Amino acid sequence: MIRLYLVDDHRLFLAGVRSELEDRAEIVGTATDVDDAIEGIRETAPHVVLIDVHMPGGGGVAVIRAIAETNPDVRFLALSVSDEAEDVIAMIRSGARGYVTKTIAADELAEAIERVHAGDAVFSPRLAGFVLDAFSGGQAIELDHDLDQLTAREREVLRLIARGFAYKQVASRLNLSVKTVESHVSAVLRKLQLSNRHELARWASDRRIV
Repeated sequence: MIRLYLVDDHRLFLAGVRSELEDRAEIVGTATDVDDAIEGIRETAPHVVLIDVHMPGGGGVAVIRAIAETNPDVRFLALSVSDEAEDVIAMIRSGARGYVTKTIAADELAEAIERVHAGDAVFSPRLAGFVLDAFSGGQAIELDHDLDQLTAREREVLRLIARGFAYKQVASRLNLSVKTVESHVSAVLRKLQLSNRHELARWASDRRIV
């Protein structure tokens, strides 16, 4: 059986995925954050890692890059709620062999894992176009270097603030304190060299990431 490692910071979702896949693969470990994932993958040496994109501490990109240095044979399949082009391209450029969204059915997910293990590249249909555009001679999708400097959590806060949510609403949605949200907003404004949330909303709208 395929030795599979699961990484997702939502414990309930992680438990559900494990339940769906445990009869189809050997689940050698799970992790809910970047540091535990890196340590666990290095210890268990799985064939395939099913990994979330946005997590505290750098997200899936940080895990893939760290593992590539010590366990280059491990293959990664991204599983995320995000279907945004910059997330897809960032994961693939980091070394993921595929990217599917969390709307995927259990049977399709199991098949995607098998295909990645076999060496295929696997994408949800809508996402394949992003990859083709980015790596072909067509209109390439350029990663935004300003956006790249933000952490996964800062991106989440950015999107919600840009959509007009108040600090309290953002805090409630992300299970953070209002003070923590304010700190994230301050960091985003500083990194992007913006003055206020109105400029931030315009910046996000111009890049179509709202």
